[in-house]
This record gives sequence, C-alpha cells and structure tokens, in this order.
Amino acid sequence: MFVARIGFWRQSYAIVLGICCALPIAIAAFTFVYGRGYSYMSDNPEVCANCHVMRDQLKGWQVGDHHHVATCNDCHTPKSFVGKYWTKALNGYHHSLAFTLGNFHEPIKIKSHNLAITEASCQHCHEPVKHSIMSVNDEVTGRNCTHCHRSTGHGY
Repeated sequence: MFVARIGFWRQSYAIVLGICCALPIAIAAFTFVYGRGYSYMSDNPEVCANCHVMRDQLKGWQVGDHHHVATCNDCHTPKSFVGKYWTKALNGYHHSLAFTLGNFHEPIKIKSHNLAITEASCQHCHEPVKHSIMSVNDEVTGRNCTHCHRSTGHGY
C-alpha cells in the first residue's frame, strides 16, 4: 500500500512538472506564430517596421544614404551567422516584452549593445577610410562614427 502511494506521488509530480514545462513552451510557440516571429528571420527591411515605433526608421532608411547598399541587418546585426541570429533573438525577445507591457521609449532609442554592433558595422564597411577619419582622441573621448553621423543610415 505504501509503495502504491509513492508511485502515485511520483506520477503526479511528473504530470505537474510536465505541465509546468510544456505550458510556457506552448505559450511562447503560439506567441511566436501569432506575432509572425518567423518573418524576422529574413533580411527584408519591411519586417523591421512590423512595430509602429520602427516605421519612421524604415521611412528614413528608404530616403537615406545607405538604402541602396545596406539593409537593417547589415548595420544592426553582427556579421557572423550565430551572432546575427542571437542578436535577432535577443532583440525580438526584448522588443516583444517591451511592446506587450507598453514599456518602451518613444521615439525608440538604440541600446548601448546594439549601438556597439552598429558602430562595428560602420567600421567594417568603411575600413579603407576608417584610419584617416578616426583619431586616438576619438577612442579617448568615446566619439565614434554614429556620434557625428547619427542620421546617415536613416536619413533624418
């Protein structure tokens, strides 16, 4: 009889644990499909404007200097495959959380981590002229490409 009770509790524990693990996964999967999360796996700039707070950035990019040479991912994600999709996943999580809770700054502001990625992209694409433009003082003062060319990519 005692052995049967232990088996019952183990079985009940396994069911509760299974539900506790499966429920968040099911909710996340539903949210991903409902929010068209799969569309963010592409390089299509239109996807970035799925959220209303990014529409001005898309419009600015369309009239900006980089429209014909770079997409959102070229400037705002790392060059490596893993880095690109890890950044997309992190940003997707943070953006969906902020938009769901209504906890975001408007107009949207780039976070320091993403600004560092953008800065690295500037320096990667403009490598031939980087050394003639950047100085030692820029490193000391913290000035970078986006300090002076803040509106270049989005044409404000």
